[in-house]
Amino acid sequence: MCGINIIIGKDPENRIQSMMAATAHRGPDHSAHCQVNNQLHFAANRLKILDLSDASNQPLWTERKDAVLVWNGAIYNYQDLRNQLLNWGYSFRTNSDSEVLLYWLKHQGKEGVQSLKGMFALAFADLEKNSLIIARDPSGEKPLYYSEENGNWFFSSECKPIVFALKQKPTIDTGQFPYFFFLRHAHPGQSFFKGIQQFPTGTCWTMDLEGNNRKEFACSLHTDLQKTPEYSKFEDLLKDAVLKNFHAERPVGSMLSGGADSSLLYALWYEETMVQLPTFTVCFEEKFQKKYSDPLFAKRFGKKYPSFNHPVEITFQKIQDNWKKYIQSLDQPIGDSAGILTWMLAQEASKQVKVLISGAGADELFGGYNRHKAYLSYHQHPKFWHFLKNSGIAKFLPANWEKMVKSIEDSPSLTYIQMAALENLPKGLLEELQYLYPRKMNGIKSALDWDRTIYLVNDILKIHDNACMAHGIEGRAPYLDTELIALSQHLNEEKHRELIGKQWIKASLEKRNLDFVGKRKKLGFGLPLKEWLSDRNFRHWVFEPIQKMEKEWGGFFPQEMRNLALNPAKAEGREFLQVWNLFLLASWLKENQ
Repeated sequence: MCGINIIIGKDPENRIQSMMAATAHRGPDHSAHCQVNNQLHFAANRLKILDLSDASNQPLWTERKDAVLVWNGAIYNYQDLRNQLLNWGYSFRTNSDSEVLLYWLKHQGKEGVQSLKGMFALAFADLEKNSLIIARDPSGEKPLYYSEENGNWFFSSECKPIVFALKQKPTIDTGQFPYFFFLRHAHPGQSFFKGIQQFPTGTCWTMDLEGNNRKEFACSLHTDLQKTPEYSKFEDLLKDAVLKNFHAERPVGSMLSGGADSSLLYALWYEETMVQLPTFTVCFEEKFQKKYSDPLFAKRFGKKYPSFNHPVEITFQKIQDNWKKYIQSLDQPIGDSAGILTWMLAQEASKQVKVLISGAGADELFGGYNRHKAYLSYHQHPKFWHFLKNSGIAKFLPANWEKMVKSIEDSPSLTYIQMAALENLPKGLLEELQYLYPRKMNGIKSALDWDRTIYLVNDILKIHDNACMAHGIEGRAPYLDTELIALSQHLNEEKHRELIGKQWIKASLEKRNLDFVGKRKKLGFGLPLKEWLSDRNFRHWVFEPIQKMEKEWGGFFPQEMRNLALNPAKAEGREFLQVWNLFLLASWLKENQ
């Protein structure tokens, strides 16, 4: 919905202006900044989604000019909060969730953050109380970064505006290379720029308007579920989430892969409204469509649930032609070819829509990845899995299962961290990451929590936000509705094991005679890299920048990363994924160093 920027400290106004200019792509409909007091500057770029009038532009002040808000996101329970405020005597000039949020925080203060259901990164200043609230939603759907320099604080929706604002320009943090190689992204909580950190998800900071007396507390998810939910509750909540997420005063469209998650979302929307929407499906060259068959499934799905479907044709040449623009738009390097795919899909979608729906979050909440099945099998037959690892038979298995077997460690938590990593982590890095692992128990629930708080936030959601905002559209993910997350967390260990493989989602599809979608083989969303690497031109395009990067940066790489960068042509098995990630990193470093 927006880009936000905040400076706390005595600084010239042109720094907040430069930050605002750097996030203009996030809010193409309006940009403005204000000096809240001599220590505090707010700026916002607005993408109009609800209440298209200028009265909802940001920074948004109360009528008495005693409080001001900048924020990015959508509050899905804003009508309930609005009704409560009306009962308390408030009146409204707009129909936006922004004005509701402004007066809700004015009335409730920091406690009001706990009542918000949606996605948000926000800064709220109350001049009467001399208080500042900065908060980020529990799912991490909306990004927020910060840095401190000589007592001054800088906050932004992206890292680059902070880079522009700091007097001492931050350098590349070479300590992030190991995390990128093994996890696909920087260390959770950090960034690739020294001194710029990721604001923690589900966290609220309070301080005075000069940035002093800072306190931190968690924004927790609340649920009124009294017992373990059943399937009927899941479908009711998902229908409600779909209607809330699809609600906008600008055109809405949906990503449609022909897979389980996106298909069910659109099916529920169509059943409830009978309104056809634009959908967008990635389509590769015909010779790859037997394996990458999204358009075939989307076409079959469309016979029952019609949409205005747009195949987004992707070729090596189109990737190459758009690569520089993509890298220039990339706030942080994420080692996932889904990034450029989502970016190109969003580019096409931006011609017609301002909101783009995705199925992000379903796998993390309901056990949809192949590694979840492997981890469940490991828990059920630990001795057998340890035997497989010790026997040396792993090298004769298919690449993905070889990876799972080699992931077995002495403890369940370390085992799952290895399973979720792109390649097996060295012992030191593995032990360092263990402190982030959920400590409730060592079962499936903890594994799903790891994926939801680490992989989903730092890879999937960052990719989706970057790709959509680069083209001035808002990405939304109904599966991450507050009530659905609460439902997933309320399920006990036994129920999660029973539902591995997204059984409730598949049951909903089967009920609608869409079992051909539900039974479809799991295939990650990404480029046909393995196939493209057989093309000499593609190899030359990718290998040369990697080798140049190694000469400049290789001394900071972990040995496994350096070995591959020295000779990417020798990649084996699943290493074609790493080759692409190294190419992306090389391109990003060249653009940002």
